[in-house]
Amino acid sequence: MPMSPLEHDHRYGELDQLMRAYAGQPADDTADRPSLALTAYLRHTWHTRPWTLALCESQVREYARNPPGRLRLRLGEFYPVPDVGLTESGVQNWLFVVADHIRHSVEDGDVPRPSAPSTHWEWHACFPELAQFLGGWFSQDMPDEFDSHDAAVDDYMAAADRNLVARLAGELHELLASGREEPDLVAGLAELGMEVDPPPPLTPSAWLAHVAARVARPVPGYGPPGP
Repeated sequence: MPMSPLEHDHRYGELDQLMRAYAGQPADDTADRPSLALTAYLRHTWHTRPWTLALCESQVREYARNPPGRLRLRLGEFYPVPDVGLTESGVQNWLFVVADHIRHSVEDGDVPRPSAPSTHWEWHACFPELAQFLGGWFSQDMPDEFDSHDAAVDDYMAAADRNLVARLAGELHELLASGREEPDLVAGLAELGMEVDPPPPLTPSAWLAHVAARVARPVPGYGPPGP
């Protein structure tokens, strides 16, 4: 019978998170070098949830040791590893290589150096609310739905919980504080789902600073009561 959500997370939850990091990325890990996707996963997980790395190593290695048959996969009794462009036997060997890299990272404290996100997954993992904001309100349909960029921002603020708005403000300031050059910001905003240009004459960084100031404004009905 198919796995329950609790059983899935217990047996494969962190393995699933790791596999998401490989979406759109080659599974080209070798014994001497982790892939871009694995490096991004390690960098972000060391920073946010380092205690899960040992669990991930265990889940990856156990899956590689006991790969499920096709029937049990079809019945939903096992987690199906997404297609990473490798043969069936190649997937098993690749998983052992990945598990070895994770174990080495944990046992030796080999942590990837901080850097800008390098993959689509890492951008979304680092800036989840900004991705929700840009992908939901600044797609290519934005000019047909709103009169201006500010109108789209106001619509987001009216729809989102204030805690999420505060989280967006923090992510905007974090992105701006990283000091990325304008071309890197353009690429990052595209990864996060923005499909329209900032309103002229604002540069991407100037528009982000404008949005950060706008979403940080107090909203009537929130905050401490008056005297």
